[in-house]
Amino acid sequence: MAETNAAATAEQVAAAYEDNKLAQVLYHDWEARSYDDKWSISFDRRCMDYARERFEAITGLPDPLPYGTALELGAGTGFFSLNLKQAGVLDQVHVTDLSPGMVEAAQANADRLGFRVQGRVADAERIPYDDNTFDVVVGHAVIHHIPDVEAAFREMLRVLKPGGRFVVAGEPTRIGDWYARRLGRITWAAATRITHLPTLRERWAKEQEQLDESSRAAALEAVVDLHTFDPDELARMALRAGAVDVRTKTEELTAAFLGWPVRTFEAAVKPGVLGWGWARFAFGSWQRLSAVDRALSRVVPSRFYYNVGITGVKPS
Repeated sequence: MAETNAAATAEQVAAAYEDNKLAQVLYHDWEARSYDDKWSISFDRRCMDYARERFEAITGLPDPLPYGTALELGAGTGFFSLNLKQAGVLDQVHVTDLSPGMVEAAQANADRLGFRVQGRVADAERIPYDDNTFDVVVGHAVIHHIPDVEAAFREMLRVLKPGGRFVVAGEPTRIGDWYARRLGRITWAAATRITHLPTLRERWAKEQEQLDESSRAAALEAVVDLHTFDPDELARMALRAGAVDVRTKTEELTAAFLGWPVRTFEAAVKPGVLGWGWARFAFGSWQRLSAVDRALSRVVPSRFYYNVGITGVKPS
């Protein structure tokens, strides 16, 4: 089990602005305990279906399932790999993350689900596994945190068996990130002001200490979010690293215009006040708008969508 370093000193935080790997560890250790709540992560049918649908959308499921041995890079709390395992896509799962706190959280989530996963603290630019070890390498919202993305692709290919596949989902596009962050900032400003009105403050408003904590997290988040991607440039990066059968898939346009304000609003109010009715509304609306986005993809260029996923294969 990894050792958590959740309490960062002031000196460490100051040093993190000069050392990006340290910033990644401090930020993600800090987020590990609340990360699932922050992003509405669960390990039930809702997120199992979401994870499998993302995987299928990117790959088209060209390979027999399940993949026998799987590695997740930047696993966080295990959202992608643990839900893919429950959905029958993956069998033996190894989770890695630069953050000890996140590795610990992922293993704890697996324990609660009734199975064990191997876990290691690992740098995606230097993966601590032998060549030709895994049938599949997966990641979700991870490569935008990695300084040298092409080096990470080379490492994925190195640890894959010949013919093995990598699948990375949930990465921000250049244009999508631009509009999503602006929507988030507008929603945060509006929500924190409205919930502090006298008639709403007691039930809806977070304590000032919690809001300050969120602001500090947002400041460090700007340090750890290193990249946004143009889908075509991302594909060329994987090809240069040595992958074949590379393809990208973009998702979320109108769904992102809903999703970012919804998630920001959820973060701005007291935990638990919104309830299951809100959760059903948010997820159902996201599903309906995602269907609209799939239809729009026939005419809207992929670079305007918020998320990009990529897959490629190690040459046999």
